[in-house]
Amino acid sequence: MSVYDAARANMVESQIRPNKVSDERVIAAFGRIRREAFVPPALAQVAYADENLPLGGGRYLMQPMVAARLFQAAGIGRGDTVLIVAAGVGYEAAVAAILGRSVVALESDAELARLGRAGLVEHRIAAAGYVEGPLTQGHRQRAPYDVIIFAGAIAEVPAEIASQLGDGGRMLAVLRPGAGVGRATLITRTGEVLARRAIFDAGTPLLAEFAPKPAFVF
Repeated sequence: MSVYDAARANMVESQIRPNKVSDERVIAAFGRIRREAFVPPALAQVAYADENLPLGGGRYLMQPMVAARLFQAAGIGRGDTVLIVAAGVGYEAAVAAILGRSVVALESDAELARLGRAGLVEHRIAAAGYVEGPLTQGHRQRAPYDVIIFAGAIAEVPAEIASQLGDGGRMLAVLRPGAGVGRATLITRTGEVLARRAIFDAGTPLLAEFAPKPAFVF
């Protein structure tokens, strides 16, 4: 067993399982994807750390435990189409590809997308593909999606992205509308109705594109 294999097993047993993650398909997916293959080389040694990894430019790879709990709440089925918003280096897209049928990895940063594509190729994952474009617009061409996951915290879900969630679909995001800790939230669609339920607190860094709009001061 390599150092990375041992670190990955330790991540599953000490970070994911003890934090209310019991879905064996999700646990197996996190145990299969080589996290070190999706981060810049300088971060490979700390790829399995129990923290948000800084990728540069204000972007982060989500803490494994938070990502695993979001995936468990998403309940991705084998026939599901998934949109990962702010896919970054592609780790969450790779996990989603193991669980679902097809994955759109939406990313605005070309360098992060390059790293992500390389990681997907190394894992021989063909079910996930990158789309480069504005994060707040989603990717309507492949909508509706069964699952939408934001790989970073947001102040609020843009109406454009919400409209791309299919009937019966699940959307997962860490909502941080103001200062303080974020709330991992499950949003479901039934017809035209969107319902939301907070699941747990998370210190996930805010995505700049989804930061709160400045308030007007008179």
